[in-house]
Amino acid sequence: MANRSLLIIGTALLFFTNLCQAEVISITDPSYEVANAPSGIVRPTRGMTMVQVKEQFGEPDTIRPAVGQPPITRWEYAKFEVVFEYDKVIHSVVVK
Repeated sequence: MANRSLLIIGTALLFFTNLCQAEVISITDPSYEVANAPSGIVRPTRGMTMVQVKEQFGEPDTIRPAVGQPPITRWEYAKFEVVFEYDKVIHSVVVK
């Protein structure tokens, strides 16, 4: 009887260990998409104000008007775009 119990427990452990495995996926970033690194495109960071962005990066090529509530504004530069909520950067992305 003890051997049968051990067999059942062993089989169950083997079954459950297969369920507990995880797959690791590694995706490499092309160097032109690395934010604010010497090998990437330096762009505004979260929390910067519109004034700070203009001082550091100059006037944008295009300013899209604010939409929605809270107001979201988008500034377009040659290599990146900056998204503001009110007057603070919430996101910046590299334009391909």
